[in-house]
Amino acid sequence: MLHTLQNDILKIKVSDFGAELKSITGISDGAEYLHNGDPQFWKYTSPVLFPFVGKVVNNKYRVNGKEYELPQHGFARTSEFQCVRETEDELAFRLEWSEETLKVYPYKFMLEIAYILRDNEVEVMWTVENLDDKEIYFSIGAHPALKCPLVDGENFDDCYLKFDVAEKSSRILLTANGTLSHERKPALDGKELNLSYELFKDDALVFDDLKSEKISICSRKSSKSITIRAMHFPYMGIWSPAKGGAPFVCIEPWLGHADYDDFKGDFSEKEGINKIPVGESFDAGYTFIITE
Repeated sequence: MLHTLQNDILKIKVSDFGAELKSITGISDGAEYLHNGDPQFWKYTSPVLFPFVGKVVNNKYRVNGKEYELPQHGFARTSEFQCVRETEDELAFRLEWSEETLKVYPYKFMLEIAYILRDNEVEVMWTVENLDDKEIYFSIGAHPALKCPLVDGENFDDCYLKFDVAEKSSRILLTANGTLSHERKPALDGKELNLSYELFKDDALVFDDLKSEKISICSRKSSKSITIRAMHFPYMGIWSPAKGGAPFVCIEPWLGHADYDDFKGDFSEKEGINKIPVGESFDAGYTFIITE
């Protein structure tokens, strides 16, 4: 089921399935700012990555000596959520642990995903609550597929990424299996990064040292843009399918990342992992900003 929020500037649609944002549309001209989920390129639009970001080695991980198996990005994006709040400016969805989730993720949790519409911004808020009698560990991340180009008739390589701080950073290279290697390659030098499909021939650009709180998709030919504002996120992924032709770019704020290819430790020892003590909760979020 799709749920809709609308104000004078934007309209958004969110599905119960995955609590996934499916559409951001401008009211004045009907322009769409998200990928439409065409499976020719990628069947998702803006999935939430939980309780993993990326892949674990061989899709297997260990908790207190016991091995579990989960696919890339975990199970939230393929789970049915319950809509628990629906007001004139907010939609909120909830997923709780079950006997089935315990088989693949041995923690009792509650995940709430809220979407708040304010003028030309869509704020996304995540709350993870520990419902267990022990500490729980997790990663969480965003994976929004932002339409690129934003204006019909323009080309992908008419567009560029604009950072709000001049960056000088190297990307962490991925292995053929989708895990992280210990190799890096220079990728950013300045406030702009020209987009091309060639940029993604070695998969996603993964960063762990960006200073920018805002990253925008802009055009050399028109004034429309879409910005992701993400504060206090230690990791960032930027991706478009390597085969090329996809009309979108993903700007992905992460709290956590894929395993390094040689990681063999306990899940709790993983770099970037998040921990919630008994009886407590964890909050984070990011924002879409639309400029027409």
